[in-house]
Amino acid sequence: MITLPKVPAEIETERLIIRCPKVTDVVELHAAVHESLAELSPWMNWATPAYSLPGAEQNTRAAIAAFITRKDLRYHFHDKQSGIFLGSSGLHRIDWHVPKFEIGYWVRSSKAGQGYVTETVRALTHLAFGQFMAVRVEIRCDERNFRSYRLAESCGFALEGTLKNEARAKDGSLRSTCIYALTELSDLK
Repeated sequence: MITLPKVPAEIETERLIIRCPKVTDVVELHAAVHESLAELSPWMNWATPAYSLPGAEQNTRAAIAAFITRKDLRYHFHDKQSGIFLGSSGLHRIDWHVPKFEIGYWVRSSKAGQGYVTETVRALTHLAFGQFMAVRVEIRCDERNFRSYRLAESCGFALEGTLKNEARAKDGSLRSTCIYALTELSDLK
C-alpha cells in the first residue's frame, strides 16, 4: 500500500492564490463558466448553456471529496490582490505508484492572455516534481486547441505524440489528442 503524500490546500505565487475548491466558490465558478462558454465549449464537454448552479455545486463537492481522498487534485486559482476567481486547474489522472500526473486548465475569458494559466501550470508542475516526486507530468489537449498546446510548449512540455481519432468531440466529430510531457523539472520553462 502506498502512503499518500501531504497535499497543500493552497499554493501562493507572485500573483495568484491557487487553492483546493470550496463550496463558497460555486457562484463565481458558475459565472466564470458562463462568461467563457464560447471559449470552453469546443474543448470541454461539460461547458454548455445547461451548466447550472446546482450542477456546479455538485461538481465542486465531488472535487472536494476527490481532493481529500487524493484521487484528483483540482485547484481554483484567484487573483491575489482582488480575490477574483480566475479559473481552474489541477493534477488529474493521478497514478501515485509511478508517480505521474496530468495538468488540466481553463481561465475565464475576461482574464485570458494575461499569463495566469502559465503561472498556475508552472506552480503545479513544481508541486508534482518537488513534493510528490513525479517522474512524469502530462498536458493533453485537442490538436486544434492552439492556445492550449502553445501554453504546453511555452512551458517546456515536449510533444510526445498525437492520438489520431482518439475521441468524439461534443459535436460528434472525431478528435485527435496531443500528448505533451515533462519528465524532468529542469525542462520546465
